[in-house]
Amino acid sequence: MTDRPIPSGDTSLLSRMEVVLDGLAALCRLITGVALVVLTVIFGWLVFGRYVLNATPTWVEQAALLLVMTIAFLGAAVGIHENTHLSVAAFRTIAPRWMRTLFVVVTDLLLAGFGLLLLWQGTKLTMFKWGSMIPLIQLPEGLRSLPLTVGGGLILIFTLGHLMRLMAGRDPRRDTIG
Repeated sequence: MTDRPIPSGDTSLLSRMEVVLDGLAALCRLITGVALVVLTVIFGWLVFGRYVLNATPTWVEQAALLLVMTIAFLGAAVGIHENTHLSVAAFRTIAPRWMRTLFVVVTDLLLAGFGLLLLWQGTKLTMFKWGSMIPLIQLPEGLRSLPLTVGGGLILIFTLGHLMRLMAGRDPRRDTIG
């Protein structure tokens, strides 16, 4: 989260963790950005092939599904890290400060559990499907669920980072905590 000031010369574990998490989020943004550009280009090729060449490239749909999964799950993880995910804050906003903090902790614990569930079940699904191939592009079928697995792991890691910062009194989510 780039809006969080890190004291200069601070080499604590928490500061180093924040740098690593920010780097992971930046990498995810880069990957999703590239995936979005590739998705746009291949759909342009689909339209060109269909209407100009009169030969529809059939592999585009399968490749697009992989790209959309990557964009969705890595983008969701970045949303957790940057606290830009959908959130209903009406009760949190009107609650006393101690209760707001409790709501944030409960929300973070639920998100961590959700990330763990995605990671666990996504890993099982990826391993189960890895032996078969995706038609038309001949890549392992497990690639379809790999973004689910990676996104779940990142949601878990980013949420645990929020909890660690909250417990250390360095949580930047002042708008939700108070």
